[in-house]
Amino acid sequence: MTGRFADKVALVTGASGVVGRAAALAYAREGAAVLVAGRDAARLAEVVKLIEDGGGKASAFIVDVTSSADVAAMVTAAVSRYGRLDVALNAAGIFGKLAPLADYDEDTWDDVLAVNLTGVYLSMKHEIAHMRAHGGGTIVNVASNMGAHWRLAGASAYAASKAAVSYLTRAAARDHIADGVRVNAVSPGPIDSPMSTRPGETRAERDERMKTGLPIGRVAAPEEIAAAALWLSSPESSFVVGTDHVVDGGATA
Repeated sequence: MTGRFADKVALVTGASGVVGRAAALAYAREGAAVLVAGRDAARLAEVVKLIEDGGGKASAFIVDVTSSADVAAMVTAAVSRYGRLDVALNAAGIFGKLAPLADYDEDTWDDVLAVNLTGVYLSMKHEIAHMRAHGGGTIVNVASNMGAHWRLAGASAYAASKAAVSYLTRAAARDHIADGVRVNAVSPGPIDSPMSTRPGETRAERDERMKTGLPIGRVAAPEEIAAAALWLSSPESSFVVGTDHVVDGGATA
């Protein structure tokens, strides 16, 4: 490891999910102190233990990203525990369900938009407020190739929310680059997670389907998406502002 984040503080929302978890572990391996945030206390505790067992520094924070008060408290916790906030990865998200738009129930629509879009807005709002007052920082939002780049029938709420994250990222990047806050997004394709497996499908059946369903012939490991997110939040990408970095094995090529 390069130690790209030595003496830095990273905040990861959705750290109980596969991408957030992989990114939190990677930030820690690269030297950052990490606040892992999410709604599943047991999974967050497991991530903290893995980081500490590897000699890193981490703590957990239970957060509802749809609550401005919760998100503000999360940022305050990162700063009070570690003294600063340099990096944020906003990975909290839900899929909802598959259904034709005319049959999509309004409660599920509201839930998906609240977590995936409003959650990113609130996270950036409070992260940026601290960063711009303390010398800047980097933010990476997790969008999806299923948003602004590709479509899946029946995924209207998820696609709309993730497309909006892509464009919200660009707006925030333009608004705050003069404040020293660099904002980008990463848009994964299918990942090795339950979300990439169809109802009733085994993992082996999914993998067989992906051999012909994706140009690269397989789903991504969460660590591959985390690697892209780390690059976007590292000094190596210092001239990269307001991009949506697609990592999808050629699905949208």
